[in-house]
Amino acid sequence: MKQVLRQIGWFVGVGCAAAATHWAVAVAGIGRLQLAPAVANLLGWLVALLVSFSGHYLLTFRHHAKSLWPALGRFVLLSAGGFAVNELAFVVLLNATSLPYQHLLAAILVAVAGLTFVLSRSWAFRRSP
Repeated sequence: MKQVLRQIGWFVGVGCAAAATHWAVAVAGIGRLQLAPAVANLLGWLVALLVSFSGHYLLTFRHHAKSLWPALGRFVLLSAGGFAVNELAFVVLLNATSLPYQHLLAAILVAVAGLTFVLSRSWAFRRSP
């Protein structure tokens, strides 16, 4: 139980760093570079993917992950699935509501995080293939 609580703490810390990176890159892409929101969101996810995998591999699940490459492959698949949900929700909610894109993106990032922890722990970073 102690290990799970430690993992949750690291997951939240790494996840917050990755989410902040994702959010900042996407918002800067829209506001400063005039990118379309969906394109800026994709760019934010790609940069945050590096932050997220590095942090989870080296900190959150360091005792679970046996090998870098299988963990990376599974994590990229998991993250891509989460991003697909994120992107779909972002585009739909941008068109369906009048809420600011910054608030929508922040809410979506938080909503996907819980499922990502469970799947990371039980699949992406598990020792056996």
